[in-house]
Amino acid sequence: MSKDLSPPRLARPRLLIVGCGDVGMRCLQMLAPRWRVFAVTSQPGRVAALRAAGAVPLVANLDEPATLKRLGGLADRVLHLAPPPARGDDDPRTVALLRALRRSAWRRPAREPRILPERPGRGTGVATRGGAPALVYASTSGVYGDRGGARIGEAQPVRPQTARARRRVAAERAVRSFGRASGWRASIVRIPGIYAADRLPVARLLKGTPALVRDDDVYTNHIHADDLARAMIAALLRGRPQRVVHASDDSELRMADYFDLVADRRGLPRPPRLSREQIRQAVEPALLSFMSESRRLENARLKRELRLRLRYPTVHHFFET
Repeated sequence: MSKDLSPPRLARPRLLIVGCGDVGMRCLQMLAPRWRVFAVTSQPGRVAALRAAGAVPLVANLDEPATLKRLGGLADRVLHLAPPPARGDDDPRTVALLRALRRSAWRRPAREPRILPERPGRGTGVATRGGAPALVYASTSGVYGDRGGARIGEAQPVRPQTARARRRVAAERAVRSFGRASGWRASIVRIPGIYAADRLPVARLLKGTPALVRDDDVYTNHIHADDLARAMIAALLRGRPQRVVHASDDSELRMADYFDLVADRRGLPRPPRLSREQIRQAVEPALLSFMSESRRLENARLKRELRLRLRYPTVHHFFET
């Protein structure tokens, strides 16, 4: 009979996950064996599922700041994965969370375990950056707006072109300000399109939604959901204060080429190709905004600073495994 080498429950490092959806659940599954994870949900119906996955569920609502009071001081590590509201140019949800965390007292975290496997069956030693508590905010690459297909590093200024992106910029600024004022090691992970076996554009392909002709098409960026979860954990443990990192793979695909790839591998018809002028008449404004921004994210910091080896370096690798 194998011996359980997990640390005692009360001796485990503590993590608070705010916004425990798909990526949050993937983080939880990776960390629960050796961490004590508190997971915030606004839906009482999810409590049982979170508990079964190994978390301590907490029912709280970012739209109701009074429910967040008990979050302060619970954990030295926080993953903020919750999206902003659907309207406005600000993110009061992030502001409310940061106010709750600001009441947290500093305490040196427990020794972090080896939890970032680079390949099946192997692990990598993890060194935490000092004793300061750490917060990682999940943002979006949409903060850059359209860059005409140019390669974009993290030092590039943001140019949000939609209200959705402006809300993310507001949240990033609040997180950075919080880190500078409170002493928390606050990091920002900018995320492109997330995919996984159950997160492919199959419904769009079945619907026959058109794509752009090559001369009008845009570059898109991708990250597998498992690699994203690992990137969030790496930023939690290795991220530099007030630092931005792109959680993006090495794919350099145009949007329609991505749809063609998925269609071919899933045995579905490729989408029809239309000019940009024709697309304006054929798709809803929200989708059109995604088809109007082209950029290629550089990911050197992800590999060099967070020392993350992607399990799926490109979308092609995913389909070949």
